[in-house]
Amino acid sequence: MLNLGSHHYDIKGTPLRHESDSHGMRDEHADRAANEELERDRPSRPIRDPEWAAGPYGKRGTSRGDPDIDDPPRPLADDLELRSGAFNHHMPIPHRYSYDGGNVSPPLEWGGIPNGAKELVLLCEDPDAPSGTFTHWVVTNISPSTTGVAEGALPEGGTPGRNDFGRLGWAGPRPPVGDEPHRYFFRLYAADKPLGLDEAATAKKVHAALDDHTLARGTLVGLFGR
Repeated sequence: MLNLGSHHYDIKGTPLRHESDSHGMRDEHADRAANEELERDRPSRPIRDPEWAAGPYGKRGTSRGDPDIDDPPRPLADDLELRSGAFNHHMPIPHRYSYDGGNVSPPLEWGGIPNGAKELVLLCEDPDAPSGTFTHWVVTNISPSTTGVAEGALPEGGTPGRNDFGRLGWAGPRPPVGDEPHRYFFRLYAADKPLGLDEAATAKKVHAALDDHTLARGTLVGLFGR
């Protein structure tokens, strides 16, 4: 895409203006003809109400393209299998699981828990939130013998943590209206020791407790926009 006034625009525009001059056009007519041809190279963009695009809760985040989020380092040898019967990886999350829908947690299934796992931890985080990564779900103390959790339920042995709405348990997606769909990273961690976290533990405390104690991790990404 060429931007008007850019160096690349000048490079392409100069020969077009010379060609118009050779046909006897006046300078201002030559410039106009060159600009019109270059404008045809620019893809059309829909015009949207700025208020609609920004949404009532602020502008979108700036995490897209961050290699630590889009393609995070995966040093763990035994990644877990994490999936949902409600949506596929990098596909839309159904409305009933959103904050303004039924606001119930989605069903999840997992496998490949390594030997030596003493506790499983489940997080759901949105890295595309305007204010930075926003936590939607924290569950600690999950039994390593579990293989999943039903819709709207708490995994066996699980202790609900505090989400960034300030509540315990699940809080569904609610991105700004008009944003490109946000990505919701569901991650299941297998820890090599009991983490000792109480009810209302935050994602920050969970990440700190998991440091150097993570045996394996599984990731499922769902999309949601309004």
